[in-house]
Parts: sequence; structure tokens; C-alpha cells
Amino acid sequence: MTTITNPILPGFNPDPSIIFANNAYYIAASTFEWFPGVSLYKSYDLKNWKLISYPLNRVSQLDMKGNPDSGGVFAPCLTFDKGIFYLVFSDVKNLTGRFWDVNNYIVSTSDIEGEWSEPTYLNSRGIDPSLFHKSDGTKWLVSMEMSYRDGGKPGFPKWNGIIIQQYDEQRKQLIGECRKIYNGSELGITEGPHLYERDGWFYLLTAEGGTFYNHGVTMARSRELIGPYETDPCGQMMTSRYDCRLPLQRAGHADLIETGQGEWFIVHLCGRPLPSRGRSPMGRETAIQKVYWNQDGWLRLVNEKNTPELVVHTLLPEKPWPAMAARDDFDAPVLPLHYQSLRIPLADAFCSLTARKGWLRLHGQESLSSHHHQSLVARRQTDFAFRAQTRIDFQPASFQQMAGLVCYYDTTNYLYLYLTRDERGRRTVNLLINDLNRFSEPSGDGIVLDDDGPVYLKVEVDHDAAWFFYSLDEREWHRVGGYVEYSKLSDEYFKERGHERFTGAFVGICCQDFTGENGFADFDYFSYQSLDEG
Repeated sequence: MTTITNPILPGFNPDPSIIFANNAYYIAASTFEWFPGVSLYKSYDLKNWKLISYPLNRVSQLDMKGNPDSGGVFAPCLTFDKGIFYLVFSDVKNLTGRFWDVNNYIVSTSDIEGEWSEPTYLNSRGIDPSLFHKSDGTKWLVSMEMSYRDGGKPGFPKWNGIIIQQYDEQRKQLIGECRKIYNGSELGITEGPHLYERDGWFYLLTAEGGTFYNHGVTMARSRELIGPYETDPCGQMMTSRYDCRLPLQRAGHADLIETGQGEWFIVHLCGRPLPSRGRSPMGRETAIQKVYWNQDGWLRLVNEKNTPELVVHTLLPEKPWPAMAARDDFDAPVLPLHYQSLRIPLADAFCSLTARKGWLRLHGQESLSSHHHQSLVARRQTDFAFRAQTRIDFQPASFQQMAGLVCYYDTTNYLYLYLTRDERGRRTVNLLINDLNRFSEPSGDGIVLDDDGPVYLKVEVDHDAAWFFYSLDEREWHRVGGYVEYSKLSDEYFKERGHERFTGAFVGICCQDFTGENGFADFDYFSYQSLDEG
């Protein structure tokens, strides 16, 4: 018996889609504006997961330059049929009021851990496309449908129900009539559909209630693929919305898998809010629950409740992966997989592991508020408490050149510890806080550095609190600014102010040059160490 503690994919890893193939389990998760697109994880035991690739790793597959914050890749669906792996996904180009602009695509491969095909365009009707392989050999695309007409949340399109259309693999296009098959339950905001065929029924698993604290998993079923579908009489078979004390909140957007031992599980997104704060800097994560089919043919949690558990069990034998190093010394020919950039890949001209042996060189581009060309590499926050540190060698020519360590949510919300020059030509270390485009500098004009050598930069985060430091020798550390309210790096913080965002906090390194001369900074290493107890 293997004990699994949730979440299984900590940090920003929402909208999980799971399959079993090649004697392993694979989960695809949303990446939104982060590039490469779609995080692909592998496991043998449903407990221990390893990031193995990003299927959308070329601009020809995914070009998000100019995409809005919390745009990009929504809700990928991973499926497998007759030796071929399929991935369908949304690329959301605009999120403005009632009008969202979204393009849906499909890619495929015969080697899930290798390269994927160029994308085939499907439609633009709505988000969360999912591919269903019917037992008769036909393939069908289901998604939610968006409408600009009245009936949606303020500032949002209307979630108009679940639609289905046949996909012709030979012609690589959708064919036949597009039909609405499900309006959703009374909870509404019906999205994230997945179809399954079992015992003469077609089961439709959906997410409802919106992806915040009213989120839930609703199932419906029909004897016919195109309906009509009846809603599970229990309403939501899983939700956290009735109990704010649950450690896993926001439970919803699920996918279903059966193991070789005949056990059934659903993977689902969740959030872990900070105590007394209700904010989740790590964003929406992925958890797993054990389920079964009751005598009436409906899916139920094994705990006989409709709330998610922190701990579940499986008959699968445990097969852990080697532990990931806490420190990256930039000695390898490529960056470790857990680093991503924003919207587009960082070209070799702006990100080099060979220009200076054992260092990562970043050439400065646009600001941290840019939707186009940033020189930033970052990794997910995966712990409530952590320490991130780097050593930077940077000789800025003026105040228009900056480089350093950043805790980043999106272009309007970040904490930046950086080096620059002041108006008198002195090198300084500064702290910049971007709080929804309200800027402050707790360090004032900056702390003057008399030494022109490399500088150590560090951030220590403990739940809601962040402190920033610099050192010239890695022994004596000096605080820059004071306590910073770290929980603002969360989508709930936006929600409190009437905006909706869907990602999570990252921490990384970056360089900017507003002169256009692409000055560079060298980073000797980057380390991320969990400080969570236990």
C-alpha cells in the first residue's frame, strides 16, 4: 500500500489531464503565458511525479508574444489511442470583458517523451477543448462554449454550456454539426469537460462554479453521445466550497483514470490558501482522490463525502524518482526543465550557457511589465516557506540597466531585488515592489555598493512574509527594505479587487536594458530550498 499526500504536483499546475500508457502515468497541466507550453509529468505510482517535457516547445507550435496576463495555454487534454498520443489545448489571445479571443489546436506524437507535431487549428468557440475517442473509432471534440450575450458574470463572457463536434483525423478538421449537449447544473459556469464510455453510458465530467472557492466537479450521463445528459443527483460529486477549514480548497476540474489493479482515481486542481489569509501564492495545484462507481452507476469518493482528502492510498508499489538538486550551477549545456520564460523562448542571443563557462548570461531586454520580450527565467514556488538565492556579476552602465532576483506573479504584480547605477554613477542594490501597477521602493534611492565584484542576492519567504537580502561575501547579509506582504502574489489578491487571474508565483532571475544596447548580467548559480517544516 502506497500513501499519497496531496498535492501531487505542488505549485502552479492546474487543469490536470491524465492517461496511462507505456506502463506509466502521465499528467498534462496548464502553463498559461509561461513558455514552453504544457507541463508533462510522469509517474509509476501516482505519488511520485517527474517533469519530463513540454510538448509545445517551438514558436511554430505556440507563439504567445503579446498575450495578456493569464492568457495563453488553458486546460490541455491528453489522450492516447491506437499508439498515438493526442494533446488539445487553448491559446487565449485576449481576455477583455465579454469578448475573449481563443484558438483551439491539436498536436500528436507516437513518442510522448519526444517531439510533438505542428499544431492543427480546430476552432475558436470556447476554452477547455477535450478529445474523446469513441469505441466505434470516431473522435469527438468537446468544450465549453462562450457567448458575448447577457447572462455571464460581470466583465466575463457567458459560459454557454458544453458543445460537441466530430473530428476527422484524416482531413485534420472538425466535421458535421456542432451541438450543445449539456447546459450544466444549477451551480453554473460549466467548463473543463471530459467524456468517458462505460457500461453502455457516456459520462461527462465537468468543472463548475468558477475556479475559485465555489469550484466543484459535476458529472452527467447519457445513453447517447449527443444526449440528453442527466446531472448526477448528488449535484457536485466533489467540492470544497462548504468547508473553509479544508486544507485543499477550490477543488474542481478533474480527470479520471483506472489503474491496472482496478482502482479508480480522479486528478483535480486545488488551492492551498495561507492560514487566515485566504490567498494561495502557489496558485492552483494538482491533487488526486480515490473514487469508485456506486450501484447506481455514479462516481463517488471513497471517503463517502464530497470533499477532497489530504491523504489517499493506492495498491501501486511506490517508485520514487531521484531528488532534484536544490542548486543549479549552470554547468550543463541546457537549462533544467523546471525553468520557463514568458510567452516566447529566450533566444540564444539573449540567454547563453556558453558565453562564460559555469554561468548563465542574460542580455537585457524589455521591462518586467512587458508582454513581448523579457529576459527572465524562473521556476514555480512549490513550498509555503523557501529560500531562493543567486550570485550575480553585473556592471550596469546607467540606471536604465537592471538585473537581479525576482518573485513574480505577472506583469502587474512582482517583487524585484536588483542591481543598477544611480544618477551619480554608483552601483546600487534596490528593492522594487509592483503592487497592481502601483510602484514603491522600500530601499529609497538604493544601497550604494563600494565593491564592483559579484553580489549575492537572496529572498526568504515564510508564508505571507518575504525578506530580501544582499551580501558581498555570502557570510554577512544585509536586509534590503523590511517585511513585504508576499501573499499579494496570488490570484485571490486580484479577485479581492475585482480582477481575475489564474496563475501562481514564480521565482527567478532576469535582466533589463532600456537603452536597447542589450547589456548583460552573468549568474553563477540559482538555488531554491524548501524551508517547510517536515
